[in-house]
Amino acid sequence: MTTPQNGDRRPAPGSNCPGKSTISRRALLAGAGTAAAGVGALAWYGSDEAGWRADTLIAKAPQYDQSLVSRIARGLKELGIGPSQVRGKRVLLKPNLVEPSREAPHINTHPLFVRAVAEVFLTLDAAQVTVGEGQGHIRDSWYVLEQSGLETVLDESRLSFVDLNHDRVFVAKNAGHRMKDRFLYLPQTLRDADWIVSLPKMKTHHWVGATLSMKNLFGVMPGICYGWPKNVLHYNGISKSIHDINATVRPHLAIVDGIVGMDGDGPIMGNPRPAGVIVMGTNLPAVDATCCRLMDIDPWRIPYLRMSSARLGPVFQRHITQRGEAIADCRTRFRLLPESGLLPR
Repeated sequence: MTTPQNGDRRPAPGSNCPGKSTISRRALLAGAGTAAAGVGALAWYGSDEAGWRADTLIAKAPQYDQSLVSRIARGLKELGIGPSQVRGKRVLLKPNLVEPSREAPHINTHPLFVRAVAEVFLTLDAAQVTVGEGQGHIRDSWYVLEQSGLETVLDESRLSFVDLNHDRVFVAKNAGHRMKDRFLYLPQTLRDADWIVSLPKMKTHHWVGATLSMKNLFGVMPGICYGWPKNVLHYNGISKSIHDINATVRPHLAIVDGIVGMDGDGPIMGNPRPAGVIVMGTNLPAVDATCCRLMDIDPWRIPYLRMSSARLGPVFQRHITQRGEAIADCRTRFRLLPESGLLPR
């Protein structure tokens, strides 16, 4: 049985969704998030994207095997991420762990993908690598962990798992200012991490078109505060919530599992879609815009990407330096539902 870093305990009395406080994390909640949002508001997305520029990298990866470690390591090196950036740091890996189904591995970030990323960070001398998730559908996190196949992999790799739905929470000012909420409740584990890494599955989404590295951060929001399936965030608007969570959390890196994705009625009921790629970068809007182009989806039709342009990062292809493989050489059309409103006009 995987040893949870925070056990299976519930927060102590008084720690569940506490009252407003001034707690801030040294990097997570730095003023840069608010400043970037303010600058972006002046430029919107129609011109220079407020000077935002980013690199993303595409690597071909035909299957889930040991070669993933070297492919991911080479990609990080090309992005300028090596031992000097990682040594001694605490790394939190946030996979997309939605449903307890070994029979449909295209739903969740593949367990071998998670293990490969963990191995790379440990090779780069990370002090600690932890896996954390707060799934929104099934309340029993340990059942989802077991049935997804991830628990076995974590046990073999001696990696700890944190149930972010029941972690202790702290209060942070909402740096995105799109939702009506002035404050967000976040798990203590985020504040303790030096590197927050989003590990999403490349999938379509029946409501917002695509669920990638930014949407994956829904899973850091604690269910003890936001319900199942994070009902408060849905009520506030999914795209606004995605924007504000990312503006506040400020994740450091995204590595997207696009080896076998999902199209059609995603993020749960869709079909497996082999794309054979890994996409990574330190700016999540740029990573997601690149993924959309690989999926043959216009990123400007994804509401949260339009909202993030010039505020959280670049979306225009001309503002994203593409490393590794070319988009044109790796593009795979992902089928969309007609009701998504994203079919070509």
